[in-house]
Amino acid sequence: MNKCQWVLAGALLLLVAGAMRCGAVELRVSREALERTLKQQLFSGPGGRFYLKGSERTGCWVYADDAKVSFVQDRILVKVKTRARMGKSMGGACIGISLAPTAEVSVAPYGEGESIGFRDAQLIKVSDQRELNFLLAPFLSRQVPSSMKVDAADLLRKALEGSTASSGYKVTLEKLKVHSMQIVADTLVVDVDGDISVK
Repeated sequence: MNKCQWVLAGALLLLVAGAMRCGAVELRVSREALERTLKQQLFSGPGGRFYLKGSERTGCWVYADDAKVSFVQDRILVKVKTRARMGKSMGGACIGISLAPTAEVSVAPYGEGESIGFRDAQLIKVSDQRELNFLLAPFLSRQVPSSMKVDAADLLRKALEGSTASSGYKVTLEKLKVHSMQIVADTLVVDVDGDISVK
């Protein structure tokens, strides 16, 4: 073993007696990670679309896609492109109007046990079309925030899974609690407490 491995092994031996209390730790979640989570959870349909009405096989439909996440002061802004063919379906075609507005919702992050949740959805921009807004408002205010939720404990447990192979010790996250978070530049900085055991 090299010097670094000896130091690591020595530090881990001190922990073998049982569980250790982590205390406060910072977990940093990038804007790209939140955007990826949202796309995986919500925009996983054909072509990365989420259909609010109809489908790719119907004449008339409404779908959202191309979600973009950005940080604005202490809130998270989500922009989605909306495409709509609205009217009456006749013979597989839609007789009516086509719309393509961009919709925006702003949410605030908060700690929810072991998870990073989002609440206080504020609609920033929707369509001028009342029927389209009837579909967009619940989608933006409920489905978008719930689909961005991040299970911080699950992320850390997955990261620790390879600890036995790399160090010879089994490092396990026993519990985690999210306390507070703030946006710093392009990162959501989350303060967490947790218990880790080493065997």
